[in-house]
Amino acid sequence: MQTILGAGLFGPVLTLIAWTLVMLIWLYATRIPAMQRAKIDVQKAANAGQKLELPPTVTRVADNYNHLHEQPTLFYALALTAQVAGAGDQTAIWLAWAYVALRIIHSLIQATVNIILVRFAIFNLSALALLALLVHTAMAVLPG
Repeated sequence: MQTILGAGLFGPVLTLIAWTLVMLIWLYATRIPAMQRAKIDVQKAANAGQKLELPPTVTRVADNYNHLHEQPTLFYALALTAQVAGAGDQTAIWLAWAYVALRIIHSLIQATVNIILVRFAIFNLSALALLALLVHTAMAVLPG
């Protein structure tokens, strides 16, 4: 039985999916108690079209959970394409793990201290890792 680290590009994919679910649990663990403390009637608020007014420490976690459904979808498609096409070499695996690590760091920054310039730098580094994975994969699978 191989470990997640030896699972090719499936390891980083599964890790980022697991991290997304960790953020979902964190979202529930912060949002539900905050709504209870604020005595928010969710059905009444929804029927009135009201936006939930929750503390930033709560909304940042929810925002990050949403962010994990944006750019990472490109990562999933790209990593799985590379793995299936036989382009999941050590460079691709390293780039995929770098992307996942940077996204986890981004999540932790956003959900806790939310220092925008640091978060922005980490986001850009993750985007560069994704771009490098794209170029690496394209060079390996496209003709010519």
